[in-house]
Amino acid sequence: MKIVSIGGGPAGLYFAILMKKADPRHDITVLERNRPDDTFGFGVVFSDATLENFQEADPETYTAITRAFAHWDDIEIHYQDQVLTSTGHGFAGLARQRLLDILQARAAELGVSLKFSTEVDDPSAWAGADLVLAADGVNSFLRTRYAEHFQPQIDWRPNRFVWLGTTFPFRAFTFLFKEGEHGLWRVHAYRYDERFSTFILEGTEAMWRLARLDGADEDETVAFAEKLFARELDGHPVLKNRSLWRSFPTVKNGRWHHDNIVLIGDAAHTAHFSIGSGTKLAMEDAIVLSRTLREDHDVGRALARYEAERRPQVEALQRAAQTSLEWFEQTERYQGRLEPVQFAFSLLTRSLRVTHEGLKIRDPKLVATVDAWVAEKAAQQSRVPVPAAAPPPPMFTPFRLRELVLANRVVVSPMCQYSADDGTPGDWHLVHLGSRAVGGAGLVMTEMTDVSREGRISPGCTGMYKPEHVAAWKRIVDFVHAHSGARIGIQLAHAGRKGSTRRLWEGIDEPLPDGNWPLISASPLPYFPHSQTPREMARPDMDEVCEQFVRAARRADEAGFDLLELHFAHGYLLASFVSPLTNRRQDAYGGSLAGRLRFPLEVFDAVRAAWPAGKPMSVRLSATDWKEGGLEPEDAVEVARALKAYGCDIIDVSAGNTVPDQIPMYGRLFQTPFSDRIRHEADIATMTVGAVVSYADVNSIVAAGRADLCVLARAHLWDPYWTRHAASEQGVTLPWPDQYVPVTGFTPRG
Repeated sequence: MKIVSIGGGPAGLYFAILMKKADPRHDITVLERNRPDDTFGFGVVFSDATLENFQEADPETYTAITRAFAHWDDIEIHYQDQVLTSTGHGFAGLARQRLLDILQARAAELGVSLKFSTEVDDPSAWAGADLVLAADGVNSFLRTRYAEHFQPQIDWRPNRFVWLGTTFPFRAFTFLFKEGEHGLWRVHAYRYDERFSTFILEGTEAMWRLARLDGADEDETVAFAEKLFARELDGHPVLKNRSLWRSFPTVKNGRWHHDNIVLIGDAAHTAHFSIGSGTKLAMEDAIVLSRTLREDHDVGRALARYEAERRPQVEALQRAAQTSLEWFEQTERYQGRLEPVQFAFSLLTRSLRVTHEGLKIRDPKLVATVDAWVAEKAAQQSRVPVPAAAPPPPMFTPFRLRELVLANRVVVSPMCQYSADDGTPGDWHLVHLGSRAVGGAGLVMTEMTDVSREGRISPGCTGMYKPEHVAAWKRIVDFVHAHSGARIGIQLAHAGRKGSTRRLWEGIDEPLPDGNWPLISASPLPYFPHSQTPREMARPDMDEVCEQFVRAARRADEAGFDLLELHFAHGYLLASFVSPLTNRRQDAYGGSLAGRLRFPLEVFDAVRAAWPAGKPMSVRLSATDWKEGGLEPEDAVEVARALKAYGCDIIDVSAGNTVPDQIPMYGRLFQTPFSDRIRHEADIATMTVGAVVSYADVNSIVAAGRADLCVLARAHLWDPYWTRHAASEQGVTLPWPDQYVPVTGFTPRG
């Protein structure tokens, strides 16, 4: 096979090594625009797990790398004049030039043709090749030339950074956060050999401009860094490295291969330097691509297999990298709000891949400190004693909302059951909610409960619009209070334009085939083109709906509910006013965000006045519509601020479901970053929902301050006793109902 690699970085060189090693008959040429000793960046980082992959792929390269690297286990975080250390992480730093030297030598040894100082700008460079590797980095020539096939998407991030070096020998992977006259600067630093360290300086664009670094040359940049971090560098110089300020590009592609051309490394994808995975990804790409080509000699099929196998792994890591880079972009939101120990925990778990439990395995001493801190703060906030000698995991600390105290941070999410009779809940709802309350959750939420018959989603939805609904709900509330330590909340809503539809299992959001009722909404826009068109609400409609919410709230109090939540999310009636995608009104209830919020706030205000002062209220909010022109996270922060001013106690942060053509970004904990942002920028308590599946997730979220409560749906459908099982696995004892006392001391066996 004739192979041409355009690009002689780690991706191209390592792929050439693996292919030539597999079959010396391959004719492999690597074309590199730079000299062999000309590279950007001082050091690269590998985790211990990554190095194990290299050992299996090519032991000779692995041995050379491990002889050259600097290894460390610790991470140091310098914040507010404190230094917090976490151990057990297992990283290796290596000079980028040394890595290239190793790969170049190994490739030449195996017979790969290496051509340096060769600029590729013409297809003749790869004429006759069976396989062409686009390994030419972020600014890939090949990707640009065939852009219509690869469909690249490049997101230039807002922060500015400069990649420097220093002779200061950092003893650990070090994060420096330092307040200067222009704002909070961040440094990512690590030693990569006995004499040198990488020193990446990062800040917001506004800070960068205020410091007049937008026009700085290398010498001015170095002088600025040396002056600002003189104490931390202890007299050591900062080193230049074509040190130009830049923005980080997040690179994605619709496709990774076209004919016999394949993207690899930074040409295919990038991951932010805060998780140190660019070189790792590139070399792991090479491992997978070389294997698929060995296993299938049809190049087209092999490239398709490579992309199918590798893309999910890369996209998962890119999601983590995106969350990590956003943490660094928005570090100011934590400044002054998070104490050093929580700030450090938030930093260490910022990508959401490292959890409380994972960190506990690596560094049990640090996690014990975090747990003790969380327990102390929970005791102060809830005014409930928490044992200082043996603090519980964060998820089992109490939390107060007005006069309501929750025993733990686990919430059973509102989940529509579509099993009511004209709004009346029955035995199904008693068992559904009662079993999950006995299962140990701190708060159990009813499904979306509608304030009128016309406000239902489907004929099977529950309501609070008839007097007899009070008794039916009270039966459930009384059971929860009598037989569990859980509290119970009701979510009140009006379906708006998403009403008069079939039950979930009959076709979600699809209109009823017959028996429809009239719909109302902020604007006369159907959900689907074939859905009913709602009537645009006039002032009398608003007055009527507001009174329906107030009447339902009074009935909810009569039924004994502990908390009341209003539904401002998922495209239902109140949400249809908030989103510009569904509110096209030209009157005072449309237009700007303030106008669109006017009616929902009127409803909230009226309900808050009718709901007892000692009982809390929450609002479920879609933090983004996931569609261009819709609600954005910064809008959600403003909505949360407005709700707080009206007396809202906590925001239940969800996302999407406003329009059917949304483009959501799903993944583990995919909505938690929205909760984190609202909690800190709007200064209000939050609940987070969305793919929270493990007790490690809950502990991590609470300890890092990303949310105060964690809302789980599918996990509770799968296991009504999810909280009890989480407690058991962590050595926490929850009281059992008297009827279940025999289970005390029982040890389940597989």
